[in-house]
Amino acid sequence: MKAMVLRAIGQPLALEERPLPAPGPGEILVRVEACGVCRTDLHIVDGQLPNIPLPVVPGHEIVGIVEARGSAVTSHRVGDRVGIPWLGHTCGTCPYCTAQRENLCDHPVFTGLGRDGGYASHAVADANFAFSLKGFDDPVAAAPLMCAGLIGWRTLRLAGDGRRIGLYGFGAAAHIIAQVCRFQGREVYAFTTPGDGAAQAQARALGATWAGASTEMPPEPLDAALLFAPVGALVPLALKAVRKGGRVVCGGIHMSDIPSFPYRDLWEERQILSVANLTRQDAVDFLSIAPAARVVATTTIYPLERANEALADLRAGRFQGAAVLVP
Repeated sequence: MKAMVLRAIGQPLALEERPLPAPGPGEILVRVEACGVCRTDLHIVDGQLPNIPLPVVPGHEIVGIVEARGSAVTSHRVGDRVGIPWLGHTCGTCPYCTAQRENLCDHPVFTGLGRDGGYASHAVADANFAFSLKGFDDPVAAAPLMCAGLIGWRTLRLAGDGRRIGLYGFGAAAHIIAQVCRFQGREVYAFTTPGDGAAQAQARALGATWAGASTEMPPEPLDAALLFAPVGALVPLALKAVRKGGRVVCGGIHMSDIPSFPYRDLWEERQILSVANLTRQDAVDFLSIAPAARVVATTTIYPLERANEALADLRAGRFQGAAVLVP
């Protein structure tokens, strides 16, 4: 099998030939059809997350075909198309797991971090953390749903039932969740890097009520603001944009430091929340609503061998929507 491997923090991924792995008990071997390129992958390559094991194959927006099953696997059959997300395994016994909050598990394993991910021709996954993609006929279009979609969905859920939703950072997650918001009858207000006319145009094309720079105030107070850009300075700006009792939900796994701001901006029962990972129920719920909402992911395809180019283009914001690697 082929894999793009991170061997040193801050260095380009290296293309390697490896033996085809065998799935262990409870595991499946998946032939990767497509793998989305996520900003979390950049955080791993740059060493911005703690305890990064090396070497590691990044990638946690995996879509592929089951080629082999380990013992005791009954949830998937050989030939099934499945999706493999960021949360790759939980202990099942800690206080969070037993309280149906497995996204906060004390001993999690993350795909593309604690176990090799989808920047490869094949990947091994815990069968209990792989999801059926029956009916999802385009693996490239489905790949961004496995993180940008899932984390975006959990972020939206934490926002509550508000009607006016602000999206800060109109990239992979926001362009998917904007479509879900419109399906639910909500108004979308898109905030982009100042001067990014292409992202603002995409937001309007997807039904946004308003699109502007992140430094601007929306024409109406927001019920909630969802932050997908990993920029801590956006938190005080978003607090100013939400109404009394409104929520600011930070959807990233990593963010630059939040600068100080006056207590007055938080007062009147405004809230700041963060999203950590996802639960399997999040995936079940989102993969049900995405077809109903007719979610269409905007994608740019790269061959597996050009993973470093895809990461560089993501860092520089050279495409709209999501990048997807195809072995």
